[in-house]
Amino acid sequence: MSFLPVTHVIFDMDGLILDSEKVYLESITEVLNRYGKVYTNDLRLKVMGTIPINTASIIIKELGMEVAPNDLMAEFYINQLEKMTNVPLMPGAEKLITHLHKSNVPIAVATSSGKETFKVKTAIHQELFSKFHHIVLGSADPEVKEGKPSPDIFLVCATRFKDKPNSKNCLVFEDAPNGVTAGIKAGMQVVMVPDKIIPIEKTTHATQVITSLEDFKPEDFGLPPFN
Repeated sequence: MSFLPVTHVIFDMDGLILDSEKVYLESITEVLNRYGKVYTNDLRLKVMGTIPINTASIIIKELGMEVAPNDLMAEFYINQLEKMTNVPLMPGAEKLITHLHKSNVPIAVATSSGKETFKVKTAIHQELFSKFHHIVLGSADPEVKEGKPSPDIFLVCATRFKDKPNSKNCLVFEDAPNGVTAGIKAGMQVVMVPDKIIPIEKTTHATQVITSLEDFKPEDFGLPPFN
């Protein structure tokens, strides 16, 4: 299969650069257990990639809980913050980001994270994150009106590159179906590195599906190949 060449690359963060989905799973499971509720894989799929307030709202609706979204979001936040201080990188993330940066390919991050959690999660990876031209935090950015699966975050992210590339010249990396939908709606090609719990039918809208960032071939999209 042939893909269109791109000039700019946008990365999601959780479950794609950082192995943080395990932390979210453990954290949300713990909080919901206090309410006598179960965090199923189906529910996990629905909230994957969404901004925190939407995550809480979807969970409340799906589980029929009587709690305000802001209150549940705050409980998740406190629980997660304690677990986020030492999140490792996903396989292949450092190699790919470093390669693109060295090759002068403009790169950015578009994540649903809020300011505080972003700060805690990335604290031990400062050097790597300094390679990005800019970072858009969906939960905290006034220009991002709607969270994923809406395309807002990727469209905003593209406008913040110096040369404001056309959407068709941007490649998105995502792990979640909601994020892939957002990237496609933004008019971009999307490489998906899905979590193992994601059924195959939830990956078919991606431009390319790979099992790990280690499998990505930059030349497939007209980017400089690894040496």
